[in-house]
Amino acid sequence: MKVTVNNGGHFYTSQGGCLTRLVVLSIAVMVGAWLLPGITVESFGAVILTALVISILNNTLRPILIVIALPSNPVTLGLLLFVINALIILLASELVSGFHVDHLGTAVLFSLILMAVNYLLELPNRYLNRKTLKQSSNQTFKQSDNTDDEGFTPYEEIKDQE
Repeated sequence: MKVTVNNGGHFYTSQGGCLTRLVVLSIAVMVGAWLLPGITVESFGAVILTALVISILNNTLRPILIVIALPSNPVTLGLLLFVINALIILLASELVSGFHVDHLGTAVLFSLILMAVNYLLELPNRYLNRKTLKQSSNQTFKQSDNTDDEGFTPYEEIKDQE
């Protein structure tokens, strides 16, 4: 499926992209479990299941928690977002039987490691995407065929109210 954005760049979204993000998050979970002594992962299946659960929680529960915490965000200077990430990791620890996190502090450090590894593994993708956007922004744009004789689209035309 191809999604076109206003500046002419193309972003490709598909199930393969979802699988790629799951692999990247699985690698981040393995690195975090290897670096932190308070994180235990029993098997490779638990790593994949943990990545899947964290991904689902990040896409469903995290936006709700961010909206609830929005009024206190200026007071805490955004540090409450780290606590929200840690709570999601603790919840994933409760949901996945082969994944265990000792306490909230370890979960905060684990979320920082996940963020850093995700960032490093996404760098090539961001670089390639930026390169594609720069190349496509140099192209000239043709006017849409959905215009009237004066060149306005139905949404741009302003009628006199007199």
